[in-house]
Amino acid sequence: MMAQWRTRLYETLETPGGGLLGRIADTFLVVLIVSNVVMVTLHTVHALAVKYPALFWYFELFSIIVFSIEYVLRMWICTENPSYRRPVFGRIKYLFSPFAIIDLIAIVPFILPMLIPVDLIFMRMLRLLRLLRLLKLGRYSESIKTMAALFKSKREEIAVSLTMSIILLLIASSLMYVIENTAQPEAFSSIPAAMWWGAMTMTTVGYGDVYPITPAGKVLAGVIALLGISLFVLPAGIIAGGYAAEIQKKKDERIICSKCGNVIS
Repeated sequence: MMAQWRTRLYETLETPGGGLLGRIADTFLVVLIVSNVVMVTLHTVHALAVKYPALFWYFELFSIIVFSIEYVLRMWICTENPSYRRPVFGRIKYLFSPFAIIDLIAIVPFILPMLIPVDLIFMRMLRLLRLLRLLKLGRYSESIKTMAALFKSKREEIAVSLTMSIILLLIASSLMYVIENTAQPEAFSSIPAAMWWGAMTMTTVGYGDVYPITPAGKVLAGVIALLGISLFVLPAGIIAGGYAAEIQKKKDERIICSKCGNVIS
């Protein structure tokens, strides 16, 4: 009997085509997650936090109860997944899966201060961690799942392009330090200090708080700006191309409903 309930609950929560109950559960959890982000944001407004402390407290308590129940249920039904089939070691393996860790992070900031005395600054940091509940949307959003699959499939290309950007930043900052240090010892006091200028120039942000004044420095700045634009376009192109490929892959997938055996689009 328990096995049947576990299988049915797994099909409702974890499989595409979980039926009306699955869609209702997903919609409710998505609305709750978005509401949590809104409430955490509003709680930083001092006037609202002082005026409605009970509202924030009870909403947080309700959210923790729901997320805790969800976490326990997913731990219980995870053995229906072939990857976590073994009752004990399968659940231990599931504990360290990305979504299980995200689910745990959604609960810990509320429970941990009750168990361990912490100072006020650490408490604020824990409360801000509640914003990470937004990551739970990855369970229910196909777009987020597609983006996760994209970064996984294109991780090598993205890593190469980011490495090249970091190398260019180091070279540019080192050269600018050598050229401008004598003329501007405060602005370009070290290579790490020059890296602030390099990052702002390569990303075309250009705050203008630090800039070269020597002729050689200006020439180098122009070259670095052009190279930076070209180099930073690479990750965008990789992501755009990979996203189109993932979308096409999703369209080509055939998902079979475990209940009726029909193809789910």
